[in-house]
Amino acid sequence: MSQKVAVLGTGKIGEALLSGMIRAGWAPADLLVTARRPERAEELRARHGVTPVTNPEAAKTADTLILTVKPQDMGTLLDELAPHLPADRLVISGAAGIPTSFFEERLATGTPVVRVMTNTPALVDEAMSVISAGTHATEAHVAHAEEIFGAVGKTLRVPESQQDACTALSGSGPAYFFYLVEAMTDAGILLGLPRDKAHDLIVQSAIGAAVMLRDSGEHPVKLRENVTSPAGTTINAIRELENHGVRAALIAALEAARDRSRELASGKKD
Repeated sequence: MSQKVAVLGTGKIGEALLSGMIRAGWAPADLLVTARRPERAEELRARHGVTPVTNPEAAKTADTLILTVKPQDMGTLLDELAPHLPADRLVISGAAGIPTSFFEERLATGTPVVRVMTNTPALVDEAMSVISAGTHATEAHVAHAEEIFGAVGKTLRVPESQQDACTALSGSGPAYFFYLVEAMTDAGILLGLPRDKAHDLIVQSAIGAAVMLRDSGEHPVKLRENVTSPAGTTINAIRELENHGVRAALIAALEAARDRSRELASGKKD
C-alpha cells in the first residue's frame, strides 16, 4: 500500500473510494486527487488529508491513476495525461461504456488499463464493482484494482465483452430499486399510510429481502414462493404485476441501459 494512487476528477464516487481506501489502510500521504475546482480539491485535503495535484502532476507521480471523470470528458483528460504518463503506470477507468482500447490507443504503447464499473453504494461501502483487464493488464494489475475497489464493497471479474450488461444491471441498478421504493411508497400513501411509515415499512422489507437473497443460498423464485400463499394477498399482487407487464418492462429497461452504454463507447452524447 506504499504505492501512490491518484484519483482524477474526484466527485462523490471518487471521494467514497478515497475514504474507503483510507479505512482499509492506505496512508493519506500516498493518495493524490485532482478536481476541476480548486475549492473542491482543498475540501478533499481538509477532509481526508490527501494531496491535491494537477492532472499532469498525477501522471508523473502516481503509480496508479483512477479516472473518474464523465465519459464525455475522458478524451480531453487523456490528451492532457498522455505526454506525461509513462507506459508502466496502471490506469483504471471508472467511466461507463468506454472500452480499454480507447485508452490504449491514446496512451503510450503497453500501458496497462483496467476497466471498472462500480455503483453509488460505494458511498456506504456496499458497492458492486465489476472489473475487466485490458490488453496489457496482468494478473497483478487486476488484483491491485480488486484491492482498491474491495475497500468499498464487493468485486467481480468479467470479460470486457460483458461490461455493458453489467453496467445495465449493477452500475445503474441502484436507481431501479430507488424507483421501485418510490412507487411502493406512493402506493402506501394511496392505501392510507403516512409517507414516513410507508417509507420505513418498504425500506426495512427491502433490506431484509436483500439479506435473505445474499445469505440464504435460495433461488429468488423459491423465496418468493415462500411468501406466496394460495389465494392470498401476495399472489393477487403478483398477478397484477404480470398483467401490467412489469417483468417485460424491466427486461426492456435493462436492454435500453446496455444499449446506451454501447452508445457511450461509440462517442454518442445525445
